[in-house]
Amino acid sequence: MTESSRANAPSPAAVKRVLDDDILARIRARAAAHDALNTFPFDDITDLAAAGYLRALVPVRFGGLGLTLPQLADEQSRLAAHAPATALAVNMHLVWTGVAKVMHDRGDSALDFVLTEAAQGAIFGFGVSEPGNDLVLFGSSTAAVPQQGGDYTFTGTKVFTSLSPVWTQLGTMGLDTSDPARPLIVWAFLDRADPGISRRDDWDTMGMRGSQSQTTLLDGARATADRVVRHLPPGPVNDPLIFGIFATFEILLSSVYTGIAQRALELGVAAAKRRRSAKHDGRPLAQDPDIRRRIAEAAMLLDATYPPIQTLARDVDDLVDHGPFWFARLAGLKHTSVENAKAVVDSMLRVNGGASYFTGDELGRLYRDVLAGVFHPSNADSAHATVASAWLGALDD
Repeated sequence: MTESSRANAPSPAAVKRVLDDDILARIRARAAAHDALNTFPFDDITDLAAAGYLRALVPVRFGGLGLTLPQLADEQSRLAAHAPATALAVNMHLVWTGVAKVMHDRGDSALDFVLTEAAQGAIFGFGVSEPGNDLVLFGSSTAAVPQQGGDYTFTGTKVFTSLSPVWTQLGTMGLDTSDPARPLIVWAFLDRADPGISRRDDWDTMGMRGSQSQTTLLDGARATADRVVRHLPPGPVNDPLIFGIFATFEILLSSVYTGIAQRALELGVAAAKRRRSAKHDGRPLAQDPDIRRRIAEAAMLLDATYPPIQTLARDVDDLVDHGPFWFARLAGLKHTSVENAKAVVDSMLRVNGGASYFTGDELGRLYRDVLAGVFHPSNADSAHATVASAWLGALDD
């Protein structure tokens, strides 16, 4: 971390580290190969699990490490600076543990089993995104069919299912239309052993290749009644589950992309000191005023990104009530963090020069990875619409 960014990062006393330098170094050493070969980082997940990272956010009384959300956000930035795809993949498991903690802190025990089982080694996948479903949390093209005893079966296609090769439990949702007058979105958890679950080995992307966020196919996959956690009306709804998903997802996702930007700045600074300029009599590019300005602008963007991540994470933990502005602030945080990260990486690519265009260059890989941020919810259009509604009210019918 640079001195300028360190100034606005959490103080050492406020940070509880889980990942030591040796673990992070091993993970970084493997990242390029996973990108080049389009393979899943099994060794990374093994190392993270052994360090207790998959239960980092689980309260101590459930068998976890008891990190706060600000502490985990800081750890996710550190992990992303070493291996973006690994950080993005594990992010989805951490989101579910975060949702369970958010709900538990607010007196809702519906997802306490997530905390207990994560502490025991379960890995949770996030099976929400669907092809063409821009309603995201508020609608579904997956059929949720009620069964006797309160069970449900789910049939549909889920995309961008990170951790596809290793998750053991899938948090998902579908639409129950058994009562046409009262359709319901059903949230539930599926066991990977269910014969109605399969996946396509179809993750061959520009960036974030190691995340292996493959397509998941549900064909009558059954959730038992004790794993059905919500029946909600379609559309925006005030519910702790929805708030927990939105808050934890946006904060931890922002942390991942900010970590990518942090690493890009480190590489840009190193390139500026290493590269020499014939135009300036062989002096390092660090003496070039244009390069210095690029470095300064990138550092200022990062300095403006860390504090709001930490502030909103603390607000979630402290049960702060932002009322109708909660979703606007969270959507705005994700949008701004990703856009700032993209700008930093783009600028450092220019500092590094043409070497970044060659296969295997780390900055070139970070450039491909950071672009994935624009596709996560809330996207730019959705974020602006959410913020506009908070300040101006809903659009007229």
